[in-house]
Amino acid sequence: MTTTSLMTPDSGPALRLLSLGAGVQSTTVLLLACEGEIPRFDVALFADTGWEPRAVYANLERLSTHAQRHGIPVRQVSAGNIRTDALDPKHRFVSMPLHTLNPDGSRGLARRQCTAEYKITPLKKTARELLGCPHPRRVPRGLYAEQAIGISTDEFTRAKDSGLRFLRNVFPLIELGFDRSRCMEFLADRGFGETVKSACVGCPFHGNAGWRWVRDHDPDGWVEAVEFDRAIRHGYPRATTQGQELRGQYFLHRSCRPLDQVDLDAPAKSRTKKHLRLVTTDSADGVEEDGDPDGCSPWSCRSGEPVTATTPSVDHGHRERAA
Repeated sequence: MTTTSLMTPDSGPALRLLSLGAGVQSTTVLLLACEGEIPRFDVALFADTGWEPRAVYANLERLSTHAQRHGIPVRQVSAGNIRTDALDPKHRFVSMPLHTLNPDGSRGLARRQCTAEYKITPLKKTARELLGCPHPRRVPRGLYAEQAIGISTDEFTRAKDSGLRFLRNVFPLIELGFDRSRCMEFLADRGFGETVKSACVGCPFHGNAGWRWVRDHDPDGWVEAVEFDRAIRHGYPRATTQGQELRGQYFLHRSCRPLDQVDLDAPAKSRTKKHLRLVTTDSADGVEEDGDPDGCSPWSCRSGEPVTATTPSVDHGHRERAA
C-alpha cells in the first residue's frame, strides 16, 4: 500500500491497524472486521512477550488463518522473551511489577515497565515501518495510522490516546456498545467460545483465579511460573551480578509467599460494607480473587509508573533497584 497520496492533514489514516492481544476483546474486534461490521484492517499486530499461555498462542494461530481468508494479515512483533530476558545475567534489567516484601515487613510493588518495553515499543516501531518512516526518519505531519484497541464498554476508563502524532487509537467495541459479556457471546456464536484472557503466564497482576487457571489449564506454564518465582526471590540476576544491594524479597503472588505454597482454592463470597458490593477474597491470604483490573493492554495501563494503589509503596531506592 502506497502512502504518498495520503500525507495531507485531512486525508484520513494511511493505514488501519489492530493491536491484537488474542484475548476476548481484541479477538472480537478482529472477527468484526472479518465480517465487515467495522472497517477492514491492513494488518493485525500481535506484540509477543514470548510468555503467553499455550491457549493464547493456539488462538492466535487459528485467528491468523481465519483473518488471512478475509484479507487481513496477522503479524507477530517482539522485543524478546520476557521470561528469558529477566533470568539472563547478561541482559539489561526487565522491569516487571514484582510484589516486594521489605525487611520491616511492609509490602510494595516494583516498577512497571514491561508493557512499554515488550508491547508498546515493538508496536510503535512496526507502525513507523509500515508507514514507510522507520526510526530515526521523521514521520511527515498529517501521515498517521489508525490503531484499533480492544477495550469494551465496561472498561471505558482504560481507553487512552497513544500520545503519538503518527498513531491514533480508536475503540470499536466502545463505539458498538460491546461489553465483555457481549464479546463472549459473540465469540461463542462463531466457534471462538474458548478464547481466554491474554496475559503473560507469570504476570504479577494475576489474582487467585488467574493463577488457578494457569495451574489447571497450562501445566507447563505453571512449572515455568513456579521456577521463575523462585529465581527472582532476591532480585534479577542482572542486578545481582552487578553487585547492587537488593533489600527485601520479590514474589509473583501478591501475598508475598512462594507461588507453589499459596492456597489458590476458590474462596467464598463476602460483602464489604465500605463498597456495598460483593467481592471474593482468599480467606487464608486476604487476597482478592481477581487481579489488577488495569491489566497490561498497550496504552491502557499505567505502564512505566509505580503502581501503589493497593499496597504500600517501596522506598524509591528499593524500587529503582527492584527494577
